[in-house]
Parts: sequence; structure tokens; C-alpha cells
Amino acid sequence: MSIEVRSVSSRRDLRKFINFGYGLYKDCPYAVPALYVDEMDTLSPRRNPAYGFCDAELFLAYRDGKIAGRVAAIINNNANARWNQKAVRFGWLDFIDDPEVSAALIDKVEQWGRGRGMETVHGPLGFTDFDREGLLVEGFDQMATMSTTYNYPYYVEHLERLGFKKELGWIEMRLTVPEKVPERHARLCEAVLKRYNLHVVHEGSARRRCQKYGKAFFSLVNEGYSDLAGFSELTEDQMNLYISKYLKFIDHRMMCFIADGEGRLVAGGVSMPSLSVALQKSHGRLFPLGWWYMLRALFWKYPDTLDLLLIAVAKEYRNKGINAIMLGDLIPNYISMGFKWGETTLELESNSKIQAMWEMYDHRIHKRHSLFAKKL
Repeated sequence: MSIEVRSVSSRRDLRKFINFGYGLYKDCPYAVPALYVDEMDTLSPRRNPAYGFCDAELFLAYRDGKIAGRVAAIINNNANARWNQKAVRFGWLDFIDDPEVSAALIDKVEQWGRGRGMETVHGPLGFTDFDREGLLVEGFDQMATMSTTYNYPYYVEHLERLGFKKELGWIEMRLTVPEKVPERHARLCEAVLKRYNLHVVHEGSARRRCQKYGKAFFSLVNEGYSDLAGFSELTEDQMNLYISKYLKFIDHRMMCFIADGEGRLVAGGVSMPSLSVALQKSHGRLFPLGWWYMLRALFWKYPDTLDLLLIAVAKEYRNKGINAIMLGDLIPNYISMGFKWGETTLELESNSKIQAMWEMYDHRIHKRHSLFAKKL
């Protein structure tokens, strides 16, 4: 039978769309399933504020009556306006090792994009940069993180066969948590704080800090990431969602906010214990026991690895040692909590400034991801 690609048109279809990814990787020791409830929220127009500025449609590919692949076609109108482009994105791309299936899925995205006036297609990308993005091209024997994609090696071959070429690349770093903060690092932190009349905010719980600084932190994210290719600013609704759903639940010892003499937030950094193993054990579900694995990893029995999620610095304080202050403040907490390694989220290969942060520490690149594109 030929490949049939159908639009996701019901909640039942959406469950099939999400579950296909879990089934395809159920026996892979390196893949980390997304949390099911998060996938439902992200892909539901009523729950995801990004649908306010994005157009999207989900598709399932069937071969011999069985689901063989999936893909999301997305147009981020804000990003297209910001970067003066007419690009359709493909995301949530998964398929069996069958060239006809991958070709049918990509062809559907291309048709969908052309019908809406798009001139290029690229991905994997989500609605925004806070969704999983990039195709894994190196590090297939390394465990993924909660926020990064894992895919089988054959994905790369399929996309290249369909005419896609690398548009840009990201790296993930793995760092060793040192036994103590290096003395020259500590001296640098002290000097920078004094020179610019800054202080690290230590008072209050994580919830109270986020109530006070949450929106200011995401405003810094908008400011700091605005020049990165494809970035679209977070809306106020998105900020409120991330604060209420994620930020306020992070252990206060794993976040660092820096304020100036007037109490204005000038930098922030957020990290958390790795949930990779917990998500694997729970198969991406909170019930029946997923909630236990998650809470255990977050608050009671920490894994040996932490995820360095997000850092943002006000423009006027860039390249002035602020990143060093955040690391200097957080590392003693990491040591006392028993972490041995840290993993970064995706960093652009070309972002030498962020990579320079790690020079004082034992680090290595252990995964690479690429964004693929072609003209329509």
C-alpha cells in the first residue's frame, strides 16, 4: 500500500501523534521521553500561548494501516517578521527507517508551507526556542536531556537525501563539577560585584524570588537572545506560563539572580537536577509512579548530573564577568548537593562568548545538533 498522510483532527489523533514518539524509542537507552502532559499542553491550541502568533498543523503518516511517522508544520509569524523571512518549520519529526515515509512527511510540510506563501523550509524546530529543536548529528551513544532531542542516526541520511543542508549547528557541553571554586574565579567574582555595585539575591524561597524577578528574568532572556538566529520574543502570556509551570518549582539553591544597587535584576541563571533517568523510568507519564521518580530526582535523592538550563544578562553588563559570578555562587551548592557533572542546553557553535564561560573548568563537547534547511 502507498503512504497516506493524514491531518491530526481530534484529541484521539493527538494522543496517537504523541504516543508514536514514545513507541519508536521505547527500547533506546539514550532517548529521554518528553513529559506527556507537557506535550499535550504544547500541541493544544487552547493551552499553548504560542498559537497566538504561530500557525500549525500536525500530520501522521500511515503505511499498511499502521502509523509510521509524524511531523508538525509550523509558521512562527513573529520570527518570520523579525528575521524578514518566509519560512515554514518542521518539528516533532519522527519516522521509521523508510525513505518513502520521511519523504511523504516532508512533502506534506512543503505543500502546506507553499500554500501559505512560504519560500523556505527548515527544522527541526518547535513553536519557539523553548521547545526541543535541532537534529542530533553526533553523540548518539550519549543520553539526551529533558530539553534536547534524541533521534536515530538514519534521520540525517533521510533529510540529506531529500535535499536538506545544514543551516546552523549547536553543541552540548558536559562539565565536571570541581571540588571547589578556583581561587582566581572567586577573586574575579568579588572584584566584579564591588566594581559595579551588584549583589547576589539570596533571601526568600524560589517561589518568592520568582514572584519578584520572574518576569524581569524572562525580559532579560528576550533582550539577551534577540540576536540569535530564529529567536522570537516571549510574550507576556508565555512568561506567565513558564513562571507558574516551571520556574517557581526549581530549588532556590540552583538559581542565581543578580541585582544592582537599586534592586533591578541585571542577570539570572537557572539549573536543575537532571530528570533524564526519571523520565525514562516513568515513560514520560506522571501516573502511576512518574510523579514519584520526578519529585525524588528534584528534591530528595539527586542524580549525579545537573542541567544548566538558562542564563541571561542585561546588555550593559555583558562581557563584564557576570557569568562568572553566577557560576561562583552556584558551584558550592552543586558540590554540597553531590552533583558530579553538569550538562548545558544547546549552544550555537558560533557563540564563542558563552563557550568561554567554561574555560576554567574541565569540559568537553559531547553532542552536536544541526538545523537543516532548503528552498521551496
